[in-house]
Amino acid sequence: MLAILKRELSAYFNSAIGYIVLAVFYFFSGMYFYLYCLHYGQASLTPVFASMFMIILFLIPIITMKSFSEEKRQKTDQALLTAPVSLFEVVMGKFLGAFVLYSCCVAIFLVYTLVICFFTTPDWAVILCTLLGMLLLGGALIAIDIFISALTESQVIAAVISIAVGLFVYMIDSLASITQSQFLINILSTVSFNHNFNNFTYGILNLSNVVFFLSVIAIFIFLTIRVFEKKRWS
Repeated sequence: MLAILKRELSAYFNSAIGYIVLAVFYFFSGMYFYLYCLHYGQASLTPVFASMFMIILFLIPIITMKSFSEEKRQKTDQALLTAPVSLFEVVMGKFLGAFVLYSCCVAIFLVYTLVICFFTTPDWAVILCTLLGMLLLGGALIAIDIFISALTESQVIAAVISIAVGLFVYMIDSLASITQSQFLINILSTVSFNHNFNNFTYGILNLSNVVFFLSVIAIFIFLTIRVFEKKRWS
């Protein structure tokens, strides 16, 4: 698993992908930080976190689009399937590689918090809780997009489908607001990424929200493993 993780991180930073993702994330987060905190003199990072939700939906497909699709296109996935490691280790190595890059993006918020410390005392409980929420949100989206990448040989198709899924995830709250069925509203609210993430931005550490994101990660990692198990035995 560690060998695959190192290989993934090397692939990200030996190409432009890792640097582009970091630059875009830092640019938008920095812009929101300036507008909401420095320009208006607010100490809360909550609006910055909330504004980054859409940016994350578009950046994570860029991180994950080549996870398995590039392996399949170059036929190197056969080497992975026959390597002396389990499929779980292969998939987790890919997942952790993308997650570490994403974590490097999120870490910039610690710098913004230190900047706020020069002017006032930040609410560390809210900030740390929100950082946890962002990591869980990103992990869930990475697991979904890696599964999508495992289904196609084309990086472009993987990215487009992942973005489409991300937009659907973003629109779940809107669908809940226009439906008349209370039963559907309850279901959509339960599976809404935005709804489960919002509690973190207010410093509310709800176990059900944590379990939701961890469950999504576990389900899609399992499905990705099943994709390659089916290919191994076919």
